[in-house]
Amino acid sequence: MNAGFSQGNMGGDARTQDLIRTVADISNGLMNEVSKVIIGKNENLRRVTVGILSNGNMLLEDFPGLAKTLLANTFARALGCKFKRVQFTPDLLPSDIMGTYMYDQKSGEFKLRAGPLFSNILLADEINRAPPKTQAALLEAMEEKQVTIEGITHKLPAPFVVLATQNPIEQEGTYPLPEAQMDRFLMKMSMGYPDRAEEKAILARRKLRGQDEHVVEQVTSPKKVVAMQKALETVHVDPAILSYIIEIVQRTREDHRVINGASPRASQALFKTGRAAAAVAGRNYVIPDDIKGIALQIISHRINMKPEAKIRGITGMHIVRKILSEVPVPVIQPA
Repeated sequence: MNAGFSQGNMGGDARTQDLIRTVADISNGLMNEVSKVIIGKNENLRRVTVGILSNGNMLLEDFPGLAKTLLANTFARALGCKFKRVQFTPDLLPSDIMGTYMYDQKSGEFKLRAGPLFSNILLADEINRAPPKTQAALLEAMEEKQVTIEGITHKLPAPFVVLATQNPIEQEGTYPLPEAQMDRFLMKMSMGYPDRAEEKAILARRKLRGQDEHVVEQVTSPKKVVAMQKALETVHVDPAILSYIIEIVQRTREDHRVINGASPRASQALFKTGRAAAAVAGRNYVIPDDIKGIALQIISHRINMKPEAKIRGITGMHIVRKILSEVPVPVIQPA
């Protein structure tokens, strides 16, 4: 399955489809493994897989107890990646997540004591409880894939993906995420409550396991994840798809109910996730459904509504749904 990532395959066009098929095989194996633990959330598993392949950060906004931590941990284990969880609190300092230099008496030198940012998958739990200075430190890590400690810049391990959570109803003692930081999340999604059948399946599997701990098989490795991310560059994006992306994003800025629409970062995010969605489906070309299937999660959180629209309960989701229903869908032929 993983032979497609030998060094000789990364260059030539002749084996592009084989390369993408390998990405699809590993991605679907990953989702199948995680679905053994996270029940009934297959669409979210696909979105997280697309997010990881796109090397992007994701925000999970939901109520407590809906398996957000379990989701991040299970993905990390199946990917063979180093996982760290940080509970964000009002007294959390930048050094608590980045690390600090400590004096080593044996060597007589200051050595870096790395913080939890030095991981592959970081769960930033209740991110909006951290003070702005700590949020800013995380922002550098999310955007640049590096941190600066006492003037020295350190590259973070690859891949590096932040899965952040926040509670939609918890307002007291929180620091709302600034627009600039919201814009740096590739996507925002919600897990949602399980239905009756799903909740029954969760209990049935717990009974069958005979223990609280979940057994997760490793499907791939951090090195192969990076190779999969690079392989997306071979996925063809038709000019008509580019125009489709631009039209969707531009219209968010033209709606009279909006203060400011999605930034150019949104169109870049749709471009990247469209390629990732195509690869997961085993295609080396993007179709409109790849864009439509993820657009709500990519764009909605980047739209800032006018106060009168907020009062009427209109959200970014409403704006994007309306745009997707109105923009003509291009017809794309296989590459």
